[in-house]
Amino acid sequence: MDVDGEERIAAPRDVVWEALNDPEVLKQCVPGCQSLERRSATELVTTVRIKIGPVTANFNGEITLSNINAPESYTISGEGKGGIAGFGKGAADVVLVEDGEETILRYTAKAQVGGKLAQMGSRLIDSASRKLAQQFFADFNAAVAGSREAAS
Repeated sequence: MDVDGEERIAAPRDVVWEALNDPEVLKQCVPGCQSLERRSATELVTTVRIKIGPVTANFNGEITLSNINAPESYTISGEGKGGIAGFGKGAADVVLVEDGEETILRYTAKAQVGGKLAQMGSRLIDSASRKLAQQFFADFNAAVAGSREAAS
């Protein structure tokens, strides 16, 4: 499953880059995130509660930042285990492009699931994954733009 998208964020690239690396901002934006803690400069641990179709599960996972080219791009990848629900893993390449006082955030995400989740059918999984990715980046946009407005 692949998802591509773009968000125009009303903030300079440095501000967007800082937010992309801030566990508190990420925690606010990851759908169903219950905890998110930094383990190292490039590793985080998380607990996320997600409902896909009839299955709701808590996933304990790890997130890794790689291919870091500050403040322009990185790859954020994660893997989570949800007990009997199965597992999920995915990655997103994120690129930030300056556009005056705004930033264009482009992403290409890939995800795969296994276990009970995979038995629900690829159309349901693809739809849910696309919705979760779009929700994350829309919430991220709102969080960054909202914090800029509050600081003004």
